[in-house]
Amino acid sequence: MNDFLLFILALAPILCLIVALTGLKMPGHLACLGALVITAVLAGSVWKMTPANIGLASLEGICNALWPIIIVILAALFTYNLTLETKAMDSIKAMLASVSTDKRILMLLIAFGFGNFMEGMAGFGTAVAIPAGILVGLGFDPLLSVVTCLIINSTPTAFGSVGVPTNTMHAITGLDTVKISSDVALIQSVVQFIIPFIAVVVIGKGFKALKGLVLFTLIADLAYIVPQYVVAQFIGPDLANIIGAIICMVVIILYAMFAKTPDNPDFKVASSGEKKQTLTIVQAFKAWSPFIFIFVFLLLTSKLVPFINKPLLKIASQVKFYPTGKPLTFCWVNTPGVLILLAGFIGGAIQGASFKTMLGILGKTVKSNVKTIITICSVLAVAKIMGYSGMTSSISKELVSVTGKYFPLISPLIGTIGGFVTGSGTSTTALFGKVQTETATAIGANSAWLAAGNLMGAGLGKMICPQSIAIGSAAVGLSGVESKIMGKVVVWTILFVLLAGIICYTFPLIGLV
Repeated sequence: MNDFLLFILALAPILCLIVALTGLKMPGHLACLGALVITAVLAGSVWKMTPANIGLASLEGICNALWPIIIVILAALFTYNLTLETKAMDSIKAMLASVSTDKRILMLLIAFGFGNFMEGMAGFGTAVAIPAGILVGLGFDPLLSVVTCLIINSTPTAFGSVGVPTNTMHAITGLDTVKISSDVALIQSVVQFIIPFIAVVVIGKGFKALKGLVLFTLIADLAYIVPQYVVAQFIGPDLANIIGAIICMVVIILYAMFAKTPDNPDFKVASSGEKKQTLTIVQAFKAWSPFIFIFVFLLLTSKLVPFINKPLLKIASQVKFYPTGKPLTFCWVNTPGVLILLAGFIGGAIQGASFKTMLGILGKTVKSNVKTIITICSVLAVAKIMGYSGMTSSISKELVSVTGKYFPLISPLIGTIGGFVTGSGTSTTALFGKVQTETATAIGANSAWLAAGNLMGAGLGKMICPQSIAIGSAAVGLSGVESKIMGKVVVWTILFVLLAGIICYTFPLIGLV
């Protein structure tokens, strides 16, 4: 069988997934289960993988999905749902809305600062739905609120849900997590830098909105991007969004309070919130407590505190699933999911929730995300079968023969397609991560760099993903305008993808990687 035919057959599961999701409008979990069946059949019939090995590869993928990926997602969503139950999120919203009466400043605080914080903490649509809902409550245009939040939420995806997409790339490829993380921060730096300025232009309906706000936007921008970059370079992906967003919000609030901010009547809000609410320090601590504890626990158990980090890492088990594969390491304590759950329960207790109530919310969170669990388990199983059988190698071999040394130009585009189809940076990583790194090896490129290109592309694809647009439109009470939202966002997606391809190709050439 010639290489091109093997390439087409190896792509068949992914192509079927695209058709099922975009053409047939199948539910994601069913489409991914179908892709798993097709992958297993092809791996056995064409690549001669034994049924036993197909089963072992699938089992490895499922276990890898459950721990640590899915537990992080469930823990993060549980914490968010808990703040809704205790009404702490209402207090958080009121605090944010009381900072300024300038729409542009509020947008930067809520959509950029708090939105990136929610992406770092929970992800999965919360970073679009919550900020967009708050903005509309303050009198912002619903359509522009969704568009702005979708644009802002593009680059933080790689470090979303406490670094799940980047940690998944490590699980799929075996590359060093911090190396991938640092390359993601670098490859996204240009697009990340211009996003706040674009957001101001979009929410203000033109470049006139930047008048008098360039310095403020620049300060807010650097307050996020610099600490995010430093954390990604030296600690890893887990805290990159979170620390960057916290510093960004603090800087925006302090600057708005003590510096001279622009006074433009065109961008005034009638009220700084639907409900005026003054909180004491104790009340503010109660509202933010789950997130504060998450930050503290993740920081204390990171590599920055080795006398805590190293002993906890020893509480682990190694299991080898596939005969020729590497053992999976299951850290039972020092893993973000466990730490987030612990922080959530402590924060919930501080907010007055009973243990029974918290268990009920956890149960509802798991129940409402069963389809997500099936989707991620299926995609990770597909990735493992494709990797072990040689299907991934068949894809990368053909890509090398067609694109050669110019492959980095389309590396982010591949991730963008994955993000558009799956609506998930994690699923996109599982589908294309190994393809990127194997292709990089074949052309003599930096594997971590192309892995970073895939991660960036996944976030860009989420901007125009039907799932993301539906979440945003539902949050602001819009229906039937999805095509309008898509039309306004796709222009920026195309621009970012072009920039990403140029950066991915040129940065190594000029010695920045």
